[in-house]
Amino acid sequence: MKMPDKPRSWRRIMEEKSDVIISASTDDKVAELVKKFNERYLHWDEVRYRDVPVDHEVLWALMKLSRRNSARRIPFKEWTFHYNITSDVMRTMHILDSGAGGTIEAPILGLRTAKDMERYIVSSLMEEAIASSQIEGAVTTTKVAKDMLKTQRRPRNVSEQMILNSYVAMKRIKELRSEELTIDLIKELHRIITQDTLQHKEYEGQFRKDNETVVGNPFESDKIYHRPPDHGRIEKYLQEVCDFANGSGGDFIHPLIKAITIHFMIGFIHPFVDGNGRLARTLLYWYALKSDYWLFEYMAISRVIKGSRRKYGMAYLYTETDDNDLTYFLSYNFRCMEKALQDVRAYILRKQEEQRDALRIAEELPGISARQAEILKYVMKSGRPVPIKEIATMFDVVYQTARTDLLGLVEIGRLDMFKDKRRLLFVERASAENV
Repeated sequence: MKMPDKPRSWRRIMEEKSDVIISASTDDKVAELVKKFNERYLHWDEVRYRDVPVDHEVLWALMKLSRRNSARRIPFKEWTFHYNITSDVMRTMHILDSGAGGTIEAPILGLRTAKDMERYIVSSLMEEAIASSQIEGAVTTTKVAKDMLKTQRRPRNVSEQMILNSYVAMKRIKELRSEELTIDLIKELHRIITQDTLQHKEYEGQFRKDNETVVGNPFESDKIYHRPPDHGRIEKYLQEVCDFANGSGGDFIHPLIKAITIHFMIGFIHPFVDGNGRLARTLLYWYALKSDYWLFEYMAISRVIKGSRRKYGMAYLYTETDDNDLTYFLSYNFRCMEKALQDVRAYILRKQEEQRDALRIAEELPGISARQAEILKYVMKSGRPVPIKEIATMFDVVYQTARTDLLGLVEIGRLDMFKDKRRLLFVERASAENV
């Protein structure tokens, strides 16, 4: 990833080229370019090579002046961040407000019960945990990682442990959604996220104790993208983040803008030796859920980020190299959220179809429940032996209930059962007719 070119101070440009800027400000073509580039919210690094009818720095100064006049500010004691709400961001906020928030009711999704909804959340939590860990370097396939989580198999390496930890953390934030953000809570989540994955176990849940930690290119040690602030002030900075998250006074800030800002600040402060990215994305989810954006439980945002990691990194760098303008980071994250919402809608449609199939099976096979019908479809679809623990996890039931459901399907001749060491495994009966 190439470090973006940092623009000169727009105020200095205004001073040095004031006559040209005054003249250009009355040019309709220049005005149209300023509006167009600001709506797309281009960084100087994207502007400086474009073919434009005016000096690039003059155009940039006019763009910056327009942005500053409409910017909203988020002050921390040592930094002031600011942002603009572009049309695209406003549109996405409206989509998320109307499609991801409100009262949680099963009929909204066309699912039968809240229990059904809880079960379908499991798969999305897995997707988020896997992708978030893969962004940070976990080396394993999504299929292998999902099988580990479904069967509750013990992790075989650090990569799998990272994924399990992220999954546990995602489940934990559901329990913490009514809590205020505190330094102890941040440390607790970091301990969960990094358990048994760090070179030194004592780093789990503990702030870095020096300034050696930097964000750089893993393949070019001399290329440093970000030097976090002094380690001696981490607790002070994080307390400001907590106050920002918990505060309700002052100017209103949209909850999702707050969530993304918390995400950014954890990456910016970089309080821990490792695990900062996973922690930052976990806290984004926590704040969204705390703010009643319940559909975020279904949304695997990190899966979208994983597919555009370079843009993710550049969103951080554009903000830092342009006077702490958070708009770049906000715009990127809102695009990811919108794509994740589109994915979850498609996912829900698939689940609704699966429910209809299960109900049809239940009608055709008297004596089995709708859940057993869904379990039968799940085993058939997996194409491999399925243990009881996996069914208990995926269908959010206790072990004994999963065992009873599976044995019932064996009894009516739809599944076969065999023993592998001490585990009971279930497969589709070869002689059974296709459902």
